[in-house]
Amino acid sequence: MATFTHQTPQTHFLSRLPLRAKPRHFSARVKMSLQESAPSLAVVGVTGAVGQEFLSVLSDRDFPYSSIKMLASKRSAGKRVAFDGHEYTVEELTADSFNGVDIALFSAGGSISKEFGPLAAEKGTIVVDNSSAFRMVDGVPLVIPEVNPEAMKGIKVGMGKGALIANPNCSTIICLMAVTPLHHHAKVKRMVVSTYQAASGAGAAAMEELVQQTREVLEGKPPTCNIFGQQYAFNLFSHNAPILDNGYNEEEMKLVKETRKIWNDTEVKVTATCIRVPVMRAHAESVNLQFENPLDEHVISISRLG
Repeated sequence: MATFTHQTPQTHFLSRLPLRAKPRHFSARVKMSLQESAPSLAVVGVTGAVGQEFLSVLSDRDFPYSSIKMLASKRSAGKRVAFDGHEYTVEELTADSFNGVDIALFSAGGSISKEFGPLAAEKGTIVVDNSSAFRMVDGVPLVIPEVNPEAMKGIKVGMGKGALIANPNCSTIICLMAVTPLHHHAKVKRMVVSTYQAASGAGAAAMEELVQQTREVLEGKPPTCNIFGQQYAFNLFSHNAPILDNGYNEEEMKLVKETRKIWNDTEVKVTATCIRVPVMRAHAESVNLQFENPLDEHVISISRLG
């Protein structure tokens, strides 16, 4: 059995994009991301926890862009957002928000993605969606760049052709990043996964409530339970996703279905147990694997090295 931990998985798609070479003879970091010939960007849900993480990763990776739009709900319109040494005004998300936008990063919930994602794609925008809206839709690639980049074949910025790209669930990304190299060597026959998921996966409001509940419990007060409907601080419980007819919760079935789609293998047996744990960030998983072919320590060591 192997145990893996990973932090801020929601931004994995961006965090793995290759860095350009840095100047060798300067100790100070030179920002080279703002370029006239680079793609134009939009971040949908920019005021949320994941939206803010998008900006952080874009900046850390020196991601090239010619312009960037900060988009959110009407409630957040007018707020100021700092990015790359500049301040931007948050705009209300509308059907016209994607005129001239090459790449849009969505993290504003499934209903927003379903409404505005196809509209953006029709306007020629490549949409990378962080919700579950399109993950299991036929024809929409479900992508972990290191695992199945071939699923994006034919999608390219600058062709004037829009597309939808789905980002897998955080638990699926963590699991398959570690397991896929082993799967390629010996083929996984059966996978048993247990996840221990932090407040960050439920957004900024959940993180704030965990802090509030911790303070309340330590002071002997009843905890405020607006997000999960029960005490989260100093507690463990089954993931808050709805329970389905088969007895699994929705989060657990995401891992099952997404693994099969990403690996293009409907026969692999996957079962999952997803638990909420009272920590701010960094999900953890334990993964038990059964392989069709022998797998020795030498192969495992090579897989760890990538």
